[in-house]
Amino acid sequence: MTPEENNETTETLGQNLIGNGVSRRTFLKFCSTVASAMALPPTAATAMAETLSKATRQSVIWLSFQECTGCTESITRSHKPTLESLIFDFVSLDYHHTLQAASGDAAEHAREEAQKAHKGKYILIVDGAIPVKDDGVYSTIAGITNLQMLKDVAADAAAIVSVGSCAAFGGLPKADPNPTGAVAVSDIIKDKPIINIPGCPPIPVVMTGVLAHVLTFGIPELDSHGRPVAFFGESIHDRCYRRPFYDRGLFAKAFDDEGARKGWCLFEVGCKGPTTHNACATVKWNNGTSFPIQSGHGCIGCSEPDFWDAGSFYKALSTGSMNPGEWATDALLAGAAVGVASGILNKASKSKAEKNHKPVTLEDMGGKNE
Repeated sequence: MTPEENNETTETLGQNLIGNGVSRRTFLKFCSTVASAMALPPTAATAMAETLSKATRQSVIWLSFQECTGCTESITRSHKPTLESLIFDFVSLDYHHTLQAASGDAAEHAREEAQKAHKGKYILIVDGAIPVKDDGVYSTIAGITNLQMLKDVAADAAAIVSVGSCAAFGGLPKADPNPTGAVAVSDIIKDKPIINIPGCPPIPVVMTGVLAHVLTFGIPELDSHGRPVAFFGESIHDRCYRRPFYDRGLFAKAFDDEGARKGWCLFEVGCKGPTTHNACATVKWNNGTSFPIQSGHGCIGCSEPDFWDAGSFYKALSTGSMNPGEWATDALLAGAAVGVASGILNKASKSKAEKNHKPVTLEDMGGKNE
């Protein structure tokens, strides 16, 4: 049965949710949670609920290239109440190397049919870097190079989501000496909107939150690296619970010393939190249980470009001629000044957003949300 013949493609999300026993109250709660996570104005939750309830399930094609399957493992780590399961009720995952039941010719046929049935409408998700050396022969699927498959599927996509640092920035495959000539999705595709969700792997709620935003309002605000500002707008250091120790100049000198046992800042044992932008310190992992720094290990900066080649994970960031305590004091004073200015600007921006915010569908991005 082709996607065109499948009733799932014509059933609205509202009908699907009712059929699966999801109440409107639960649905609105979900929309409020996503809107809050994405730093959207309160009115966005209602707009999200209205848009999603009337839309049909969004066709999604997920391609995995040079990767470790960690991104898929991450997004499938569901918990109760599960944002992950709910968001998967919103999309028709028409092709996914790891999760699909079909294999061989049947799997590739499913991808081809989805491309035809939803031409110009489907969302393409990519995890893994793409080898381009020697015409991309170092990684193939069904006899097709990753490079060629990406170009073919991206041609008719409405938007692309690069999941994980490998797809977003090249990741480990691109690390020196990069024998396969691995590159990021954005190094190849130049004519489509691309959202980068880096991390090794990315946080599940970040992935599902971004997908919900794309389905409802379109492309979220992105930073200079193509990352959603809502999740990557601040450094881990800005939100870290160990930050007060940093500001007081209290640092662990080794992972087993007295400072480490007291929970002092891990800056001097290599933590890259000050230069890493992600939501680990606030969203955390495993239903908000913990994150690496809370578990006693410094951040390795996995959501930043070229983090594998950035130097030792256990060597402190350079602070010039100052010691970390002095650097912390200057950073705190500078941050306070910037914070006041940012607060004024953010307040004005939020007020403007509340007045002007309205749903932007996939049609505005070149596809259609029927």
